Parts: sequence; structure tokens; C-alpha cells
Amino acid sequence: MSIERTASILVVEDDEAMRDLLSEELEDAGFEVAAAGGAAAGLEVARSGRFDLVITDLRMPEMDGFDLIRGVMALPEPPHVVMITAFGSIETAIRAVKLGAYDYITKPFEIEELLLVADKALGERALRTKIARLQREVEDKFGLGNIIANSQSMRDVVALVRRIAGSTASVLVTGESGTGKELIARAIHYNSTRANGAFVGVNLAAVPEGLIESELFGHKKGAFTDARADKPGLFVEADAGTIFLDEIGELALPLQAKLLRVLQEHEVRPLGATKNQRVDVRVVAATNKNLEAMLAEGSFREDLYYRLNVIHLDLPPLRSRPEDIVPLAEHVLAHLGAKQTPPRRMRLSPEAQHLMLAYNWPGNVRELMNVLERGVALCQGELIADDDLPPQVREKRPSDFLGTAVARRMTLADLEREFIERVLEDEAGNKTRAAQRLGLDRKTLYRKLDEYAKARGEPRAPSPGESDPGVSGTLPISEK
Repeated sequence: MSIERTASILVVEDDEAMRDLLSEELEDAGFEVAAAGGAAAGLEVARSGRFDLVITDLRMPEMDGFDLIRGVMALPEPPHVVMITAFGSIETAIRAVKLGAYDYITKPFEIEELLLVADKALGERALRTKIARLQREVEDKFGLGNIIANSQSMRDVVALVRRIAGSTASVLVTGESGTGKELIARAIHYNSTRANGAFVGVNLAAVPEGLIESELFGHKKGAFTDARADKPGLFVEADAGTIFLDEIGELALPLQAKLLRVLQEHEVRPLGATKNQRVDVRVVAATNKNLEAMLAEGSFREDLYYRLNVIHLDLPPLRSRPEDIVPLAEHVLAHLGAKQTPPRRMRLSPEAQHLMLAYNWPGNVRELMNVLERGVALCQGELIADDDLPPQVREKRPSDFLGTAVARRMTLADLEREFIERVLEDEAGNKTRAAQRLGLDRKTLYRKLDEYAKARGEPRAPSPGESDPGVSGTLPISEK
């Protein structure tokens, strides 16, 4: 595998002439090279710097190449190792690889052979590094900290996910379309001991009924007309990991029986096969249908239902947790803004926030994400205004303040505070006019504002007689 030669290589060789030759050839090939005259010195150099590859001789005084490999492999981010020796044997090669060496080359050799081995080792290391980075990004993305849970209902969901993640029990996730069932399924997987295994998802509603059995359980070549090669099936792909069966309510009764057998026996039999194959898979199923009603009408098997429903997670619709709407929007906007060129710090205007809080969100979180993506595309600058929102959201302007308050489940104290602050904002900070509109005397208004400031940990509001726009006609910076 040919790669761009920008990597750093450490050459460990006690023969000075050979060490200089290798260093010069590798530098001429474009690598950044450091050298050490023995294994002990090489280990010290490896510990003090960051190298992508170590090329070492085997036979050296005081410490040999095997000891060097052991020391290098103990580093926090060990480089790949290629061993060079004139004492080539299969036993030596096996021992070096068992200790952690990537490859082995015997003297005499051509420099082109060494460069080819170095390129292969560095290419494989680069691939491993990329895979590890992508794995970390996936784990970060689906970490429990990324689930917005200001509302009690979602905090309960996250708490249950945290408790069940280490289990192997099947999980049934229910909720309306767009509530984030796959996100929860991935959170279960990536916070479990199976996180290093595969997460395999399939939308059963999107697979033709005649192909679902082959898709899930696989087939052998010649099992049916178009079976031109063996196919392992999704359960085999998910072995040692998690399979996510979305829209489980769409599965036909004959296939429900076959799925039940797999869950009971932990074995699959591909179409056309003569024996079963053992699988170790955790099942997370999801649906937006009422499976209990389907049980009653006979369209879903009771035994399969109880096999899947060992642990039940019911996701609340977005309209029932208004506390999460603005934080969720801010979370989504942070990701959308980071993808812009150049990156933008996207925000919602107060008017846009009020509209989003008043909207019913029939499409739940998925609809909210689409609305925000549209807003980012249409807005000028970094502030999404109400006009940047789609018509169905703009048309749901709150008919009255109380309607919005009820939708947000505000307490009477919350309602009073927000109403006072909104009136004060509408009066451009003029407390005298705000007090008159509210039907309060100024001392009462100042006392309430002081209480609100204390609750937020902010400086208290100026008392009557101190600088006030209603008296001086100017608004002090502290009150703006």
C-alpha cells in the first residue's frame, strides 16, 4: 500500500554503517528519521518522542530486539515495529509477531523491499488510527451526555438506559415516529460491554417481505434464483454486538415465528443451509405501533412480544416535554453551524423560540431537526429569525400568552416572572412605564426583579431613586 511519506521512523541498529545507510535511504524516501545505536538507547528515544514506526535489528548487545519490542508495546500509543535480522527463521518471526511486531525482514535485503514493508506497516497503522478515531467519534456522538434531557420524562429514560446498558436483555423501544428510537438504541449499544462489536440496524418496513428472511438470517449460494453467492445475514454481522430491528410491528406472522426461534435458540439457519450457526447478539426492537392492540387482534405473536419486551423504554413525544425544545434546538444548531463554511455560531431569535415552543411538533425530534436545517440554510448571518421558519411553524403563533404557558407547563410563579420580564423588555428597560403597565408600584417591581436576579445569581436590580430610565431617560449598562 503506497502512502504519503510524512511519517516518523526510529532506526535502532548497533552497526554504525548499517544504521547510517538505513537512515539516509529512509530520509531520501521522504521519511522523518531518528536513530539509536542499541536497544536500550532506542527504547529511551521511543519513550521521549512520538514515532509511527520502529525498524530494529534483532541481535544487539545488552538488550536484544525482542526486549525492545516488549518495551515499545508498553508505550501508551505504541508505534508499529519491523524487525531486521540475519538470523531468519519461522520461529523467530512467530516470536516477534507474538510480541507485537508488525512484520519481519531478513538480511540481506534490497532497500526497495524495506521501503515496501515500511509503507505497508504505516498504511495499516494509519487505517487503524482512522478506525479508532471514528469509533471514538461514534461513541462520543451516542454518549448519554449527548441526549438532551431537561424534562423529567427524558431524565427517566436516560437513567434507565444507563442502568440497562450493561445487560444482555432484549429491549423494546416504543414511541411516535421521530422521537429518537434509533438514537436510544445506539446509546444502549455504545454504552455497553458490546461497544466494540457491530451495531447493525434494519428498518423492517423498508425491506420487501419476501427478502426479510434472507436479509436477517442469510442464505447459501443457490438457495433461490438470485442467490449467486453466500450471504451471512444481519444477525451474523451483528455477532458479539447489537441488532436494531426498527418497525418490528411490520414483521409478518410467519417471520415472527422464525425470529422467535432465533431469540430462543441463539442460532440462525441461512436459507439453503443444512445446519444452524451460533450467534451472540443483543436485540433492540422499536415500533411506533401499539403492539398490545396488535396482540389483541392477533397480528403480533404474544410469545415474541414478551421475548422482545424484557425491558421497555417508551419515548415521550416532543410536545409533552417543552423544557427540552430550546436546549435540543441549540444542540442541533451547534452541530449544523460547525459544518458551515466558514463555521457559524447559529442561534434562535426570541421570536423564533416562542414559535417553536408553541408548535405541536407532530414529527417530533426529526421534524425539529429538519426545521433547523432549513433555518440555517435560509438565515442571513447567525441568527435564525421567525421568518426563517417554515409556514407550519409560523402559523402556530401563540394566540395568547396563557396558551404558551400551559403548553410549557409553567408554574404560576414562572408565569408571573416571564410576563414581568417580557413587559420590561417591551418597554426597553424603562421600569416606571413597565410598572404602570403591570399595575404595580415601582418598589414592588424592583423587589420582584431583585428576587429574580438573586435566583439567577446576578447583581440585584437598582432600587427606586437609583439610576433608572424612567427618571433619567437613559438606561444604565447594568440594566440593559
